[in-house]
Amino acid sequence: MTLTRPVPTGATRSFGAEEIIVSKTDTRGHITYANDVFVRVSGYSEAELIGAPHSILRHPDMPRAVFSYLWETIAAGREVFAYVLNLAADGAAYWVLAHITATWDASGRIVGYHSNRRWPSPAGVAAVAPMYARLREAERRESSARAQVAAGRAALDAALAELGMGYDELVWSVINSAERAA
Repeated sequence: MTLTRPVPTGATRSFGAEEIIVSKTDTRGHITYANDVFVRVSGYSEAELIGAPHSILRHPDMPRAVFSYLWETIAAGREVFAYVLNLAADGAAYWVLAHITATWDASGRIVGYHSNRRWPSPAGVAAVAPMYARLREAERRESSARAQVAAGRAALDAALAELGMGYDELVWSVINSAERAA
């Protein structure tokens, strides 16, 4: 079954702070498991999600550069935390704070990925939004997907250099600031 990427409607959706969206994928990013929270929040049925590329949830306002960074990190076997804007089946947007790790087989080979996603604090989303806008602007100036990713990664690297930290440090600083503000 091929899913058609929905068009953003401008609507937003949320889920409970106590809820966790869980999914597993193979090494190419195709969904192999979706918990009930994922099914409900995404608006897709479990049958539609299983086997579909996780990228079906990619909101067009989410910088490609962040996904490039995520894939680079998890493919190297390192965990990553990231603020991600997703797109539900009905076109509604929803933010998550994602924690993604590799799944290993007995011989130490990566066989898939596991992601837990929580509801992010509004302060956390507000903190990353200006950087994500900067990355999207850099990406929009390019015509090909490859050039968009390269421009976005260059903008991400420049922004992080200005802050004097890596992406992981940025995310943790945002999380910690948001928790102190709450």
